Amino acid sequence: MARLPYLEADQVAPEYRDMLKRNTNLHKLLVNSPEMARAFNGIGSYIRFKSKLDPRLRELAILQVGWMEKSEYEFTHHVKIGKEFGVTDEDIAGLMAETDGKPSKLEPLARAILKGAREMVRELAMSDATFAEIKKDLSDEHMVDLVLTIAFYCGVVRVLATMKIDNEPYYKEVLQQYPIPGVK
Repeated sequence: MARLPYLEADQVAPEYRDMLKRNTNLHKLLVNSPEMARAFNGIGSYIRFKSKLDPRLRELAILQVGWMEKSEYEFTHHVKIGKEFGVTDEDIAGLMAETDGKPSKLEPLARAILKGAREMVRELAMSDATFAEIKKDLSDEHMVDLVLTIAFYCGVVRVLATMKIDNEPYYKEVLQQYPIPGVK
């Protein structure tokens, strides 16, 4: 159960109701601080709609963070979002295999990005070797977008966990297809 209330549009000042366009528990809770919710949404919207980073690779990086952190909410939401941006079931199976240190059919750049995301979750930063490997294929702008995306979602999973934000029932079905070890 969430630690703060989920607010509906009629409980929020009219100038902040746009923060609830995405009818998710995360947004309903964050709007308890409407200006912070607006700032949060600004970064999230930039990542999703304005970053020049390949959207499939971006979503794989976000999924890796959710998977590593055992964040049911983050992982299941981004399975749905990821599929809208070209992530396939084979990609998700590859992510799981790579996380377990097993080979996958993912292309080298995707494998390197997943490794970089795992390093940022586990070690705080990407290793020099992983950064250099990814940098062979990505511009400086793409690298900044990738690192900030991974870092942002490392923060998001901590917000979700600390605020104990409940996953919406629809997304629970995703766990049946992709069960996260240790998550019921």
